[in-house]
Amino acid sequence: MWLFNSSVGRKVVMSVTGIALILFLTFHCAMNIVALISGEAYNMICELLGANWYAVVATLGLAALAVVHIVYAFILTAQNRRARGSERYAVTDKPAKVEWASQNMLVLGIIVCLGLLLHLFNFWYNMMFAELFHIATPIPPTDGFGLMKVTFANPVYVVLYVIWIVALWFHLTHGFWSAMQTLGVSGKTWFCRWRVIGNIYVTLLALGFLAVILAFALNCAPSLCRKATPDCCKPKTECVKPHACDKVDADCCKMEEACKKAEGCKKMEGCPKADL
Repeated sequence: MWLFNSSVGRKVVMSVTGIALILFLTFHCAMNIVALISGEAYNMICELLGANWYAVVATLGLAALAVVHIVYAFILTAQNRRARGSERYAVTDKPAKVEWASQNMLVLGIIVCLGLLLHLFNFWYNMMFAELFHIATPIPPTDGFGLMKVTFANPVYVVLYVIWIVALWFHLTHGFWSAMQTLGVSGKTWFCRWRVIGNIYVTLLALGFLAVILAFALNCAPSLCRKATPDCCKPKTECVKPHACDKVDADCCKMEEACKKAEGCKKMEGCPKADL
């Protein structure tokens, strides 16, 4: 009960849940970076997670951590406001040693929560939720790569996601070392060290997310460029006279070469001009 009733206990819960969520963000960032390299590999991960029981259990656990973290944040904020009483209305200079993120953790937290809801709507609802409840979606639930392309092709979503990641960076730069301090692993010697380590770690995390968002928004992700080569080599039997390609070796490059030689192929209706 001490964890729930005392101020120190609540801070410990905030710290533990915060660190757990940072670890999840690290996994999520690494998974997203895979999408920069290979869409097929990313979709394999999406299919592996999907609506499988272990992924559902992990999602419920993460949801519980997030809810606890958010609820305790509001409780501690209200507790601090009550402790200050009427002094919070006094016009005073802001302490020079208190960083901006620390003074605006509640506002940053609200932006982070709104960004989380947006992300759940764009991805989780169209993937795991749609798969669990058999909801028809324009893009198959396991095609996370296709969903990323569609989402980040929208400039509005790109701007909202960038704002979300920036707010998350401010929130985590303060939260990381603050959690270490609360858990007692940050003495006088390690206080500055944890701040530096935390800032570097969180910055790399934010840059990873931003790299994925902007690469898809600008259509310059390596995984997007790689798809152009195999597409040119796919057999297009629908635009070729049957006798020209039916008995050709199944190898796509040989098929392409044979199809190019087929008489009148380019003149037939429905023939994809880009591939011939």
